[in-house]
Order: sequence, then structure tokens, then C-alpha cells
Amino acid sequence: MSIETKKQRMEKLVKMLNQAAKAYYQDAAEIMSNYEYDALYDELENLEKELGLTLSDSPTVRVGYEVLSELPKERHESPMLSLDKTKEIESLKEFLGNQKALISWKLDGLTIVLTYRDGELYKAVTRGNGEVGEVITNNAKVFKNLPLKIAYKGELILRGEAVIRYEDFETINEEIEDAAAKYKNPRNLCSGSVRQLNNEITAKRNVRFYAFSLVKAEEVDFENSRKKQFEWLAGQGFEVVEHYITDVNDIEERVAYFAGQIEHFDVPSDGLVLVYDDIVYGQSLGRTSKFPRDSFAFKWADEIRETTLTQIEWSPSRTGLINPVAIFEPVELEGTTVSRASVHNISIMEELELGIGDKIEVYKANMIIPQIAENLTRSGMCKIPENCPVCGGDTQVKQVANAKALYCINPQCQAKHVKAFTLFVSRDAMNIDGLSEATLEKFIVSGFIKEYADIFHLDHYEEEIKTMEGFGEKSYNNLQKSIEAARNTTLPKLIYALGIANIGLANAKMICKELKYDIERMMYVTEEELCEISGIGEVIAKSFVEYFRNPVHVEQFKRLLLEVRLPEVKEDENAGSLQDMSFVITGSVHHFANRSELKEFIESKGGKVTGSVTGKTKYLINNDTESSSSKNKKAKELGIPILSEEMFLEMVKEK
Repeated sequence: MSIETKKQRMEKLVKMLNQAAKAYYQDAAEIMSNYEYDALYDELENLEKELGLTLSDSPTVRVGYEVLSELPKERHESPMLSLDKTKEIESLKEFLGNQKALISWKLDGLTIVLTYRDGELYKAVTRGNGEVGEVITNNAKVFKNLPLKIAYKGELILRGEAVIRYEDFETINEEIEDAAAKYKNPRNLCSGSVRQLNNEITAKRNVRFYAFSLVKAEEVDFENSRKKQFEWLAGQGFEVVEHYITDVNDIEERVAYFAGQIEHFDVPSDGLVLVYDDIVYGQSLGRTSKFPRDSFAFKWADEIRETTLTQIEWSPSRTGLINPVAIFEPVELEGTTVSRASVHNISIMEELELGIGDKIEVYKANMIIPQIAENLTRSGMCKIPENCPVCGGDTQVKQVANAKALYCINPQCQAKHVKAFTLFVSRDAMNIDGLSEATLEKFIVSGFIKEYADIFHLDHYEEEIKTMEGFGEKSYNNLQKSIEAARNTTLPKLIYALGIANIGLANAKMICKELKYDIERMMYVTEEELCEISGIGEVIAKSFVEYFRNPVHVEQFKRLLLEVRLPEVKEDENAGSLQDMSFVITGSVHHFANRSELKEFIESKGGKVTGSVTGKTKYLINNDTESSSSKNKKAKELGIPILSEEMFLEMVKEK
């Protein structure tokens, strides 16, 4: 390859990498996999070394993009550099030499610089482009685990990562019914949450902060040790990233330990970080134009398997978005069998040049999410369907941010109805057993169901249903019993069941409570009135109001109200008796139908229910109070009371 050809290749690589970075960091979209990005980055870096040439816009010398938001901007006192990285343990050994270092998680969120003065949080600034960040002090004040006041009164500057745990990420995504609006990963959700103009939204997202570097603390002797700095920060009340001292003798064991934890680690991580424990030694090494020399990042060496692409499955959603899913011959990856991976969008399909029968390499991104690493055959782009696989209507490729996506443009597409009805009958909504997505699709195609109220009149088609494949006398009767039981519901569940964009069950409960369960008022409420409700922002208010502005929706809702029985809501004397108390529920329940019902009961009295026992948990509810389960053990370690249902109900009665 001639020098000129290599320069042209460099220009192409810079353009591709910058487009991918812009899509990922600014538009929360992905146009290539992490694996492909790393491979192209390494290729560019090697070409730069070979030619002694670095282009002005190369991602190897520029840290991030200029921030684009209405938040105030501020220049960092010193540039925040990214870390040099490797996937080889031998490189870590070379870095260590005869030094000791701290090894810790490399968290995948948003880097924040915090400043404390006189013992109080004074300022919080995002990393931004490494030189200029955004001031997000008000948002940092509502991070779930960040101390607002500390014992130390001097000026403290520290860095850390704002993250959203997988558990919270999944909960938030579950409440977003629009498939196209769901967040792709916790990092994108965290980035948007931290940079909100309204910190009420930030507060609802359960953002957490983990310290990973102390920049300045006047007149404190850390005995020239990073580990001592971490211990001191923990003593001030900060959650510090998990870390251990390591050297060349045990680095392999330490890396193996972290690798074994990643599958169960609830905080997003994309690798590990080494930093010399000897502060003076590390600082004496200085830095390059891009990297500090006292730190090194280790990215997981992906376990890659070769397999054959057998099919591209086109999966329609209720928004019309049709997602491509790669189906391939099953392979073992990171201890599990996988046979499918989301391709995300058409842009990635085009980049990979996917064709049926191609030999592909697959891996798990961050050892968790199946992805296609490379297409070894590249036989050519699969044909994009011109017709929706469900309704047969026309499809259209649309440009969404920086990526191309396929949509069904038929407004009457059954898939759009199927997804909506699937939500309607789901457990947290109307809870109707016997109406799977496949069954709903059959009923819709047959003309039995055109709107929600029709579900309560399926008895009109008794004979037709009984003769359908998979149905008979018994299954039909069971379905009718479930439908009849579903008539007894609550207004929040009914509102949630409508599938209004951005309205989850928790939001529906808040709206119903604040509007005093007044259905008429609910249908004609304004955006301004909804925005006055704590926890309800402009996006949610707009979605709710726009739904009921549609006269078709209003008429359908009124017909639906005729089919259900809603309880009279009385003012609960004990409402708020569990205010600000955090509960964890485990094991089977007896007094409530299920744990979801117990969760609703706690929330109705102002409490909240989380999935794991932490220092902030007030009570663990488990009928087997002497159980040796992990949650019971954790509660006992932290001194958290374990209550049976009887004990819990007695406690509530007394409040």
C-alpha cells in the first residue's frame, strides 16, 4: 500500500470514528459495535505511528466532543485526559515493573469533577471534551449516594463516575413503551440524566457516584499513597470504586477476580484501571499529549466465536420500528449459549455487509450483551424487506439521528396493535392470563379485537375461538374467568394499560393521586397542571395531554370504563406512614396475592421497594426470618431488621 493510499485510509478512518463517537456521545445512538470501533481505532493509531502523521481531527489526539447543551460551561483547571489502554495482561506487567498499583473497575458512565469547600458541595462539572465541561451542581445534589456535607473543611477536589445500575436501567426502560425511545444502554441513560436542566428528572433516575481519583485536599497527609487517599475519601462518606493493591506477582489473579465478578456486577463497567500507588513516582512521569503516564486501562479481551448467520429476523414494534436481529448457529460465549444478537439498525447491517450464510464472529460486549464483532465473508447486504412481515404494508428506511432505521408506515399495522394490546393485558396492567402476543395477533387478524373494550366481549366469538388451534373448551373458559377477574382493577393500572408514551405505572399512580382520581379532570388536564406534580416533567405531561386530545382515544377510554369496576378511593389515614422508608421483599408472601401487591401497598403509604439490600434499606420483609439466604445474611451484617408479613402489618397498624 502506497503512502498516499495509507493517508487516504487514515482520512476515512478519522471520518468513520468521529461519526461513530458523535452518534454515541451526543445522539445516544450506535452506528458500529464497540469491537469494530476499537479495531478501527487501533488501525488508525498504527498508521499514525508508521507515517509519523496525525490528522488535526484525529480521535487519537482529541478527547471527546464539544458539549452542546444549555447548561453553563466551565474550563477545567487542568485537562482531563483519557487513559492508554490494552487487552493484554503482559502490558499491565510491563506498566507495573517493580511498582505497586491500585487496580479497580473502569466504570462506564459519565466522569464528574466535584469540588467541596467548607465541608459542603460547592461545584460539580462534567468531563465534557476534557478541557471544557458542563456545570451540573444542582443535579449532583440529587445523586443517590453523594454526601452534600463532609467533615473535611478545606478545599477538596475529586473525580469519579456517575452511573446508573443495570437494575435501575431495566426498571426505567420497562416504563418506556415506545421501543424506539428505549435507552440502548445505561451509559446513554446516565449521560442524559446527569445533564438534565430539571434535577427532578435526575433524582428519579437513581444516579450514583463512585469516586476514583483525589485531585486535591489541602493539609492532609496521605503518606504518598493512592490507597490512603481512597481510604480517606471513604471515611468522608464517598462510595469509592472497588479497588485492591496489586503488583506483577498477583496481577493475573486480580484480573481473574474482576472477570469472575463482571457477570453479576450491577454497575456498568468496560474494563479495569491501574494507577501507581506511589503518588510522587506517578506524578514524576508526567503525561503525553493525550494520556497520563501514571495510569493504564485494561479492556476485557473479548471471547470471540465463529459461527454462521442463518437468518435476519425483522422484529416489528408498536411504534412501527422494525428491528433487525441476527440469528446464527448457537455458540458458547462466557459460559452461556447464544444464538441471536441485535444488529440495532440498518447502518450497522450495511457496515457489516451481512448476508445469509456468512461466517461471522460474535462476542459479548463487556462480557454481557451478544454482538457481532466481524463478518468474515461479507457476501453483501441482506435484502431489506419492502413489506412489513406482519401486515404486508409498505416499509420505509428513515434517518434517525446518525443511523438508518426501518419502519412500517401502515398506520393500521396489526403489529402496532399487537404490541399495544400485549401491554394492556400484562401483569402490571390488566393482568389477563391466556392472551399471549401470538393469541392476540390471531384475534386481531380475525377481527375479534379492534379496541381495548372488545377484549371484554370475546364471548361473542365463543365458537370461533374454541375451534382455533391451541384452544378448546377448557382454555376458552379459563380465558373468560381471567377476563372477568380483570374487570376489578384500579385507575392507575387502567391508565398504564392504555400504553401512553412515557407513562409507566409509577407515573400513572402519581397522576391519579394528585388529580384525586377524578376521571373527568384527568381527560382534560393541561400540561401546566401536570408539570406542577412532583416527578412529572414536560415530556410526560405532553404525552399524557396529547393522548387525551385525540377524540378517538377519549371515546375508546369511555367505552372501556363501562367494562371495568374501579374501587372508591378513600383518604387513607395511614397514607405516608412509610414515607422515605426503603424496603426489600424476598421469599413467598401469604397475606398478599403476590410480592407486586405488597410492593403497591408499601408505595401507597409513601415507602419504596428496591431489589437489593444496602445500607439505606430500612427493613427486609421475609416470612422466613431465620433463612440463610444472601439477603438475610446481608441484612444481618448491616443490622437491618427482618420482618415477617405479620410483623410488618402490625408495624403499619401502629403508625
